[in-house]
Amino acid sequence: MKILLLFGLVAVALADVTRFEGEKVFRLKPTLDEHVTLIKDLAKSIEVDFWKPESPELVTIDIEVDIHVPAIYLDMVYTMLQQSDMQTEVLIEDLQETIDAQADGGPSPRTHSYTKYNSWDKVQSWIASIASSNPNLISKQVIGNTYEGRPMTLLKLGKKSSSTKPSIFMDCGIHAREWISPAFCQWFVKEALSTYGRDSQMTSLLDQMDVFVLPVLNIDGYDFTHKSNRMWRKTRSRKSGSSCIGADPNRNFDAGWCSMGASSNPCSDTFCGYSPESEIEAKNVADFIRRNKSTIKAYLTVHSYSQLLLFPYSYTYALAADHSELLKVAEGASSALRSLYGTRYTSGPGATTIYPAAGGSDDWAYDLGVKYSYTFELRDTGRYGFLLPESQIKPTCEETMLAVKYIAAHVQKNLY
Repeated sequence: MKILLLFGLVAVALADVTRFEGEKVFRLKPTLDEHVTLIKDLAKSIEVDFWKPESPELVTIDIEVDIHVPAIYLDMVYTMLQQSDMQTEVLIEDLQETIDAQADGGPSPRTHSYTKYNSWDKVQSWIASIASSNPNLISKQVIGNTYEGRPMTLLKLGKKSSSTKPSIFMDCGIHAREWISPAFCQWFVKEALSTYGRDSQMTSLLDQMDVFVLPVLNIDGYDFTHKSNRMWRKTRSRKSGSSCIGADPNRNFDAGWCSMGASSNPCSDTFCGYSPESEIEAKNVADFIRRNKSTIKAYLTVHSYSQLLLFPYSYTYALAADHSELLKVAEGASSALRSLYGTRYTSGPGATTIYPAAGGSDDWAYDLGVKYSYTFELRDTGRYGFLLPESQIKPTCEETMLAVKYIAAHVQKNLY
């Protein structure tokens, strides 16, 4: 009987998948102070999931605001919007249908695929097999475990050398629901290994430098989006005395921590954590970069969505000391990216280009002394948002490779 009961509980746990039937994503265009107040009041009175910007505090006049609204509140929201005269459009008519339509390339194979959104189990076995595929070019090391105990395995790409080489550090999947991000890290590793010896730029890069790739930073959250709630963003840490789970790992680094564009409310999607690096995932990454700061020359972090190439600062409106060079490189990388499919990216410092946000990993790395620190916000600009169809993985990764290679070439020529 006990065994049956146990199986019953396991079945219930597995079946606990959040569904989003009839839920919509709206794009609002506030042009008056009253519009901004209305959006902020709405967020206080009902559960609204902010897609862009990431929290109601960041809403200002003349920015596009993308919000996901549960079906039960739709009538109320429609009424409020009609009375406000604010310009609005529906980006996603039915969130569940759009989630189901992500796999538009057909059913997922049982094994890992570079043109599919792979579950964490598949990514983990891919890491093990790719790391042993070419010992002269790739190796792996565990930089720590996640809150739920999953190993954070870092891949090191580069021609074996007896001396320490300068390096680039890149992470993906800091926010759980941004699935195109880990897809890019996997694609990058594949491209680096398969084009080494054929592509002169990749060969020269891996001969002279190492590239560290963390395929998924927020593994617990990523696994949760595959198994339970597709729209989850934060980590999965718990604190006694609070029923709210997780913090935003990209508000948890020690860069103007929790000062602006972050929340001290544990239930918020932009919760900064209980202290800098309170999230073990952020701490593991920060510890590794600190240990290797003399050799790490560039830090790249990959997010979605909005088609942006950002650099410090986000926690202050002040310009970075290297602003003009960082901007020039970002603009060159954006135009390289655009050359393939015409995808347009906007580049600039985080705070002035989109909105202020404290505690980001890019600002933290820059202040530590990693000069070339960049945040990518991949496709799209909101038609699908976080739910980019699988048919766009390949073109997104192909164009992003050109931007990453552009930045890497500049770093290689300008070691400091």
